[in-house]
Amino acid sequence: MKRHSLSLRLGLSVTLLGAALVLLLACLAVFALDHELDSRARKDLARKMQQVEHNLRAGLRSDDLGARSHHLLDLVLGHDNLSLSVMAVNGRHPTLLSLGPALQSEHLLNLEADDRLTFHAWRDDGDNEILTASRLMRLRDDTPVKVLMSLNRSDDNSLLQAYLHSTLLALPLLLVLIGIAAWKLVQRGLRPLRHFRRIAGQVSTQDLEHRLPDEGLPAELANLARAINVMLDRLDQGVRQLSQFSDDLAHELRTPIGNLMGKAQVTLARERDGDKYREALEDSVEELTRLNRIINDMLFLAQVSQPQTQITLIPIKVADEVARVSELFTFSAELKGISLHLQGWGTALADRLMFQRALSNLLSNAIRHGPESKPVAVGIERLGNEIAVWVQNQGTGIEETHLPHLFERFYRAGAGRSRLEGGTGLGLAIVKSIMQLHGGRVEVRSSPLGPTRFTLVFRAE
Repeated sequence: MKRHSLSLRLGLSVTLLGAALVLLLACLAVFALDHELDSRARKDLARKMQQVEHNLRAGLRSDDLGARSHHLLDLVLGHDNLSLSVMAVNGRHPTLLSLGPALQSEHLLNLEADDRLTFHAWRDDGDNEILTASRLMRLRDDTPVKVLMSLNRSDDNSLLQAYLHSTLLALPLLLVLIGIAAWKLVQRGLRPLRHFRRIAGQVSTQDLEHRLPDEGLPAELANLARAINVMLDRLDQGVRQLSQFSDDLAHELRTPIGNLMGKAQVTLARERDGDKYREALEDSVEELTRLNRIINDMLFLAQVSQPQTQITLIPIKVADEVARVSELFTFSAELKGISLHLQGWGTALADRLMFQRALSNLLSNAIRHGPESKPVAVGIERLGNEIAVWVQNQGTGIEETHLPHLFERFYRAGAGRSRLEGGTGLGLAIVKSIMQLHGGRVEVRSSPLGPTRFTLVFRAE
């Protein structure tokens, strides 16, 4: 199916709308002109009827109506479209006076009249539109007469027809002008979109530096440009993070794989006894275990980072879960002479296994980086509609420049520190992803001399 361009659609829409408006205005103009002509005709007839009444009452009697009618003749003299008829109310010869073009019509003779001025619109035998004003008046001698003043509206109809004819002749030209103007305006209005298209054609994964200008644009396009720029910023940041993640992943995997290859090559270089082979296998198992932890952490991160990932949040007693996780680290804490202090209570909405995973990562880091014989504290606090679970050690603090990057994948505050101590560099990134999945957050607070506190914030029940 052929798709028409937006400019063509808009141009046709504006043209059709303009045509509809022109037709509507033309109809309104015709209606207004017809109404105004009719109103003026009625006002003229009403004014002349007042003059007729004044002349009749001033000095005319029924017997001298024909001989002294020059005052009435002046009212219709020079008006080819105006006629006056004065008729007796009773009698065999009803027409006492007729001035102006003769209107011989049964309709005219049968018109009724009373003390009020009444208008009648009708057509004569020549199909001319006639407007007649009728009223019952009295002569000087109180003789009642019926006065009919008629106006032939052929001139008004000719004027109206001429206006209609000229409007219909001008309408095609107006439509053409409207169409051309609409096309020009649409082309001008869509010019920024063509610029957007050129910019979009230059954007690629290798070149995300291009941005759309948002100055001097209409409000709608300016908002669109800003939204697209924000999208490009996110894409640029995502590509950079993906590239950095790929580099970090290659670096992290290269070390254990290199160790494995080196140890295997040295071991196989010459004959060795069973103990040497056993020692080489134990070293290989250690490196393979490290590789397995990295791969498992990466798979878990990929799982919880998917937008469609959903978890079921249930009320859990935080103190019980903290005690259960802390028990798993009792042995590693005792090796360094570290005691675990638990305090507080509360109920949070969370996934139990993910809660344990996040808390385990924080406790593992706190014990690993904490000084010997210094306690590690785990606290639970209620903060309004939230439950905060914090882990704090007394070790050397983290410099402020590192704090914004701690939750990035493979980021290390100290060069090589986690690697030497058995970490994968993914623990805090996993914690952040878990908290985002819960609709919560993770916070860190540290000073150069310590202590360092990591806080998990969940929704309270």
